[in-house]
Amino acid sequence: VQLQASGGGLVQAGDSLRLSCAASGRIFRIGVMGWFRQAPGKEREFVAAISRSDNTYYADSVKGRFTISRDVAKNTVYLSMNSLKPEDTAVYYCAADPNFSRNYYYYGKYDYRGQGTQVTVSS
Repeated sequence: VQLQASGGGLVQAGDSLRLSCAASGRIFRIGVMGWFRQAPGKEREFVAAISRSDNTYYADSVKGRFTISRDVAKNTVYLSMNSLKPEDTAVYYCAADPNFSRNYYYYGKYDYRGQGTQVTVSS
């Protein structure tokens, strides 16, 4: 499975942005897809995940502002980000794994990982 993330950019606080993660290869093996982010000087952290059955999970810091969704026909997962804050500035990474499990928030669990896309939110 190969993952290609896109959609990052420079926006102002309060703006919206939508990230995309296109999957190719043995996509039938995907059981869960997730978004993670890493800000300068900080550890990578969980943002959101979506299971094959469309159950969604969010970090408390983005709940109510971010929405994860997927388009099965396009093999793409999206992260819609609203009411962006400067603290959302980070490199955002998508990841996929064949199996959903309770540790969906742990980046090391994911077998497939895409390159990052930079999101910068100015105040």
